[in-house]
This record gives sequence, C-alpha cells and structure tokens, in this order.
Amino acid sequence: MPFSINGILCTLALLLLWRAEELTEACSCAPVHPQQAFCNADVVIRAKVVGESEVDSGNDVYGNPIKRIQYEVKQIKMFKGPNQDIEAVFTAPVSAVCGVTLDTTGKKEYLISGKADGDGRMHVTLCDYIMPWDSLSTTQKKSLSQRYQMGCECKIVRCPSLPCEISAPEECLWTDLMIEKLVHGRQANHYACVKRADGSCSWYRGVAPPKKEFLDAEDP
Repeated sequence: MPFSINGILCTLALLLLWRAEELTEACSCAPVHPQQAFCNADVVIRAKVVGESEVDSGNDVYGNPIKRIQYEVKQIKMFKGPNQDIEAVFTAPVSAVCGVTLDTTGKKEYLISGKADGDGRMHVTLCDYIMPWDSLSTTQKKSLSQRYQMGCECKIVRCPSLPCEISAPEECLWTDLMIEKLVHGRQANHYACVKRADGSCSWYRGVAPPKKEFLDAEDP
C-alpha cells in the first residue's frame, strides 16, 4: 500500500510539473488599443489568405530546424509598410508559441498587423492586431488611413483600476477594460488619441480627420 501511495504522489508531481511547463510556454499578450497596435507595427495591411504551407526558418541553438507557417496572402490595401506588396505572412506553427491561425479559403478579408524582418518578410503573432475586416467599425477603418498615424506620438494608457488618471498631457486614458470589461469597447471601436497643436493629446471621435478647431482647442 505505501508503494501505491508513493506511486500516486509521484504521478501527481509529474503532472503538476508538466502543467507548470505548459503554462510557462503558453502565449500571453497584454491588451492594446487598435491605435497602439497600428503604431507599434511595421506593416499593416488588408488582405485575403489564399494558401498555407510549413517551411523551415533556420535552425535553433541545437541545430534543429525551426518550423514556421507561411500564409500566402493577396494584399488588398497597405496602410503602413514597405513600397512593395506583401505576398506572404509568417507565423509560429502552434498557438502555444503565439502562432496565428487564419482562414485560407480566400473568402475572408483580414486586417493584419505585424513586424518586418531584415529581408522585408512580414511576421505575425497572437499579440499582433489581426481582425476580420468586417468586424471593424467604420471609424476604425477610416482611422487606418490617417488618424491613427496622427496619434503615434501620443501614449494610450490603460486604466488598471478606478480611480485612474493620466500623468502627462500627451497621454489618453483607455478605460474600456475597467468600465465595460471589454477589450473592444467604445474607445477601441470609435475613438483615436490625437495630438493637438499645443502638444497635448485627446480622444477624438468621428469618421473625418480632426478639424483645425479641435487640434487648436485648449480642452477636448
């Protein structure tokens, strides 16, 4: 009987260690406002995914091949990035290491943001802002062309708990998570943090670019 108990304890210990290792390897991303995602990205495109293949991407420190998923994409529009069209997007093979799964039928359009490597290839992870195009609000779609870029010198600060406030004039307070308990709340869907003439930043709502009266205003 003692042997059986010891065996059970050992099994439980191994399961706990395995679970701890699995949690350690899991992908974890902090939520960001769409404008932050745009400003942090090297490349932002609207595209359809038309193919998928597994490719080798060099070797790890032990000499083992590093596998990547290569998505073939048909670019519809580039909002930020190099002068040439993006024809492929690379990601890790599994979600545990932040790999992204996309529909490859070519029927769904995506907004895809990501990083560019030294060779100009686009890489994406679960931490990048990747959304079905049809799920974006009208304001978000319009902001991709100009307004988000206008606010890249601003800083969007997430409200961790109430009460919360900005600590500098170039900050905009993001309260969606605290007030609405949503990442894609009202501010994410309908507002951009825009820099004004006096150097301060303020939330702006509207489809058209901010008017001069707003940019010159002392108060939002």
